[in-house]
Amino acid sequence: MNWVTELPLLAVSFFVFLIGLLLIGISQLLRRSSGLPGGQIIYSDHGTREKPEKALYDALLGLTGKPDYLVRKRDQVIPMEVKSMWAPFSPYDSHVLQLGAYCILVQKKYKIKPPYGLLRYRNRTFKIPFTDELEEEVISKIDIIRNLKGKDMVPRSHDQPNRCARCGYRHICDERI
Repeated sequence: MNWVTELPLLAVSFFVFLIGLLLIGISQLLRRSSGLPGGQIIYSDHGTREKPEKALYDALLGLTGKPDYLVRKRDQVIPMEVKSMWAPFSPYDSHVLQLGAYCILVQKKYKIKPPYGLLRYRNRTFKIPFTDELEEEVISKIDIIRNLKGKDMVPRSHDQPNRCARCGYRHICDERI
């Protein structure tokens, strides 16, 4: 064969190569816009139609949770929680504590302490370090909740009118704002 007869095959090969590069670029762009870090998604409980993922569980703490994603990045497992709202100036404490609880659950299941977790809002992702202080705060909140459980009267835990206005217990609450 000479180069003239091989030209169409070479052109098709080059075209397939370009399409492959385009698809790789599109997938990287979509991943970046989703806020997911590089790595392998090993757990997903975010809007999938497949069988739901099994919840993570720590029997010692009595803690159960289902993060939206777990991403394996080298020898780390990173939890990610996705919120549908626009990002606040800084993440809400309740969201940070939720992510901290997922970090504890990841540590329990995979025997690897995540260095951080990700809070993904509609327009921004926050990288939250999983420090010893955050772990202690989550455990402290679990203890507080456990101690309040079963009490007849639990005082309101906030001074936020908007939160109160959307509460499902507002119609029976004596402490509504």
